[in-house]
Amino acid sequence: MNILYEEDGTFKVGNIMTDNTTSLQIESASGKRSKIKATNVMLRFGQPGLNEFLPQAEALANGIEAEFLWECCPSDEFGFEQISAEYFGHPPSPLEAAAALIRLHSAPIYFHKKGKGRYRAAPPDVLKAALAGAEKKRQQLALQARYTEQLCRFELPPEFAEHLPKLLYQPDRNTLEVKALEAACTATQLTAAHLLQRCGALPSSHDYHLHKFLFENFPKGIDFPPVDLAAWDELPLASATAFSIDDATTTEIDDAFSVEQLANGNWRIGVHIAAPALGLPRDSSGDQIAAQRLSTVYMPGRKITMLPDSVVQAFTLCADRICPALSMYNEVDAATLEILSHESRVERIHIAANLRHDTLEPLFNEDTLAAGKLDYPYAPELKLLWDLVQKLEAQRGKPSDNSTQQIDYNFNVENDRISITQRRRGSPIDKVVSELMILVNSEWGKHLAEHGFVGIYRTQQNGKVKMSTVAAPHQGLGVAQYMWSSSPLRRYVDLVNQRQIIAMLHDAEPAYPKNDTALYTTMRDFDTMYGIYNDFQRNMERYWCLRWLQQEQVEQAEAIVLRDSLVRLHDIPLTLRVPSLPELPANSRVQLEITEIDLLDLNAHTRFIAKLDEEKAC
Repeated sequence: MNILYEEDGTFKVGNIMTDNTTSLQIESASGKRSKIKATNVMLRFGQPGLNEFLPQAEALANGIEAEFLWECCPSDEFGFEQISAEYFGHPPSPLEAAAALIRLHSAPIYFHKKGKGRYRAAPPDVLKAALAGAEKKRQQLALQARYTEQLCRFELPPEFAEHLPKLLYQPDRNTLEVKALEAACTATQLTAAHLLQRCGALPSSHDYHLHKFLFENFPKGIDFPPVDLAAWDELPLASATAFSIDDATTTEIDDAFSVEQLANGNWRIGVHIAAPALGLPRDSSGDQIAAQRLSTVYMPGRKITMLPDSVVQAFTLCADRICPALSMYNEVDAATLEILSHESRVERIHIAANLRHDTLEPLFNEDTLAAGKLDYPYAPELKLLWDLVQKLEAQRGKPSDNSTQQIDYNFNVENDRISITQRRRGSPIDKVVSELMILVNSEWGKHLAEHGFVGIYRTQQNGKVKMSTVAAPHQGLGVAQYMWSSSPLRRYVDLVNQRQIIAMLHDAEPAYPKNDTALYTTMRDFDTMYGIYNDFQRNMERYWCLRWLQQEQVEQAEAIVLRDSLVRLHDIPLTLRVPSLPELPANSRVQLEITEIDLLDLNAHTRFIAKLDEEKAC
């Protein structure tokens, strides 16, 4: 005797070997033996054989219309034998009973299962809603199939245009568009970005990376709402005039310097920092904008400023203007260049000039200093500052090691063409600016702590750098405390600290009292966003390095081995993996072939050609 039984929601057949009333030992058509519960048996039959029964029953079931069968059903619960007799008009054969069972089971919209072999017809209103849902799903699947077919032909479905940002940067796998895109990616073996680029949806690889960053970090766009500056008291005018030293593209000029000789023969060296805190008090509309952005975002060819241009223009230390500034004056012994005293003020100062790296560096450098050439604007002042900062650097216990000078790279994008130039780090220009910034950031941090004002400090102990509201040593810089306060137009932490410094100088209540949660929120948010912004800048510099390889049609390039298969190209700051690179010691010079550049994945495929002799490499 054979049986039809249900197991895991499917119907199977088998031959009874042993009938134990509550359970049966059966053998399938393949010869596999198993034990099943008697309650799982739907019906028993002798003919046709095991191999023919299910195929014949399914073929018969396919001829039964579910809608007609539903119309034949009673309103109450029923068994499949009952409805099969009703449908066929006579006591059903095993095949007919099995066909009715299979049809009932395969149409859950029409028939709701109530138990083993028992069903109930769906109520008319429920059936109507279910059929509408099924039709909608059928149409969606058809639409999804059309999307996939179009994408596989590298045609962009018109409906995709308004969804592109989400498809690229925040795909929702529950949507038809994403399901179709994933299916097309599987079929074409392309990533979503590469497939959409083939479809013409990504005309600019640069904008792909930029818009991804904006989508994730500036969902409301980068435009600024109107900002009203607060009024501040009239400030005294400084007797000195100042000059700044900045890159040619800098518009947010935060710092400037002045040099005066005092009546006693000593020098008074002024460091002047732009003072936007005067017009942007805590919780003002401008402060809220800065607190959201936290920093200016840099990338080759453009930047996204932390503050609106109207605010920047009101406080940037632009030439030929009298600007509000937070100033620190340092009296310096004329003979020994020892700093004898510090004095800080909030004042107005005349900015006489904005010196730029590209025009100043050919005139003010180690060679011209060694030769005593001082035939350029502000040469005596720069020479004095140079002598001073060398002493400051030595006092910090961080003397320069010219044998290990690092190279900085400048990216200039103009008319969609990139130029990448090298600049040695630690030049006299760099040292003058960096040492004087270390000086004011360390001293202002010290003064705040001595007056019981909290600030946001940068500390480094045991090699770990972190932010803290407590003054603590920065071992890397060799100072007892260090805070960021010299770039308030570009970094929110500096703006926060400037408020505290100004309040201290005015004997006013601090903008941020001790244990103010706003300071901890600022530290947390700034650390997070500053890391994101820096990663984005590195990615965009990598993008333009790859563009430079394409632009210059570089087919072979020299590189230096960093470790394992990682190399850095000789002319540009681009690191690449070279799978074919043999095992070589670090700093080995090698020649590579550039075989393919992928501007979406930000990678270049390379092939090792040869190891270069040191003489040839030089």
